[in-house]
Amino acid sequence: MSEHELILSFESSCDETSVAVIEDGHVILSNIIATQINSHKRFGGVVPEVASRHHVEQITMIIDDALRTAHVNYDDLDAVAVTYGPGLVGSLLVGVTAAKTIAYAHHLPLIPVNHMAGHIYAAAFVTTLQYPFLALMVSGGHTEIVYVDAPGHFNVIGETRDDAAGEAYDKVGRILGINYPAGKEMDTLAHQGQDTFNFPRAMMHEDNLDFSFSGLKSAFINTVHHADQVGDKLDRADLAASFQAAVVDVLIDKTMRALETHPVKQLIVAGGVAANQGLREALNAQMAVRFPDVEMVFPPLRLCGDNGAMVGAAAHIEWAKGVTAGPDLNAVPGLDFERAEQAV
Repeated sequence: MSEHELILSFESSCDETSVAVIEDGHVILSNIIATQINSHKRFGGVVPEVASRHHVEQITMIIDDALRTAHVNYDDLDAVAVTYGPGLVGSLLVGVTAAKTIAYAHHLPLIPVNHMAGHIYAAAFVTTLQYPFLALMVSGGHTEIVYVDAPGHFNVIGETRDDAAGEAYDKVGRILGINYPAGKEMDTLAHQGQDTFNFPRAMMHEDNLDFSFSGLKSAFINTVHHADQVGDKLDRADLAASFQAAVVDVLIDKTMRALETHPVKQLIVAGGVAANQGLREALNAQMAVRFPDVEMVFPPLRLCGDNGAMVGAAAHIEWAKGVTAGPDLNAVPGLDFERAEQAV
């Protein structure tokens, strides 16, 4: 055994197969990621059966690469960690089965990790986290504001009631002819245009911290379809800029209100959409004016998407709390954080 804590961590909740070796919860010795984007592009989104098949094909090679890159073997490990939810059930099962097998074969503790906790604790690779902190969780499947008052203790104080922000990006991107995943190209296009369409900012003036992006998505699609029917040619960059402005305005408004009602020293911005430059620029500007004493933490761009390293960071927290799982650990595709009783 190493004098440092070494955790072999698995992530397979969607369309990335990833295995990492993490030292002491904040040092990445290896983080191998096999993406499936090219396989899903032609379908305009992730096909669950295709995703799980790719995980099966890749997982053993990724494990070997992770150990070799970290210059460790199974005898050096202290524990195995795995995302067991939320996500696609078939994809999750591949990672859970692999992790359970290794834990059993090598007599290692097995640590179950919530995928969303992984995204939040990816910030641990940037700085030391100070409790309590707020996390703006923005990804393809989730848009939430989470109050974290102690290690591994998550309280949802705001969440989307329909489409997540990343999901909406992919759906409107398809209308503009942008391949899945659309977020990065939409962001680039938005920086070339202006907010000329003034799309709706749903729920921005309601007395809660929840989100809704379904109406925005519908307004965007209806605008484009109507223009097509009457023969109008709309500026793609202005459409992208208008859509992104509507998303960012709501995310920032709700986050600022959350900070007013839940004083903290840090704001963590997590999930795939945390890589969005428009969101980063707008948040930096608002925070500098309204909450200059609150440290804003973005995980490195390479850790905003799904990856094994973030699972290892979250596992470090869970293991310190004594959380382990047995051989009956199963995938929980609908796993979620608890909703706080009082949102505002």
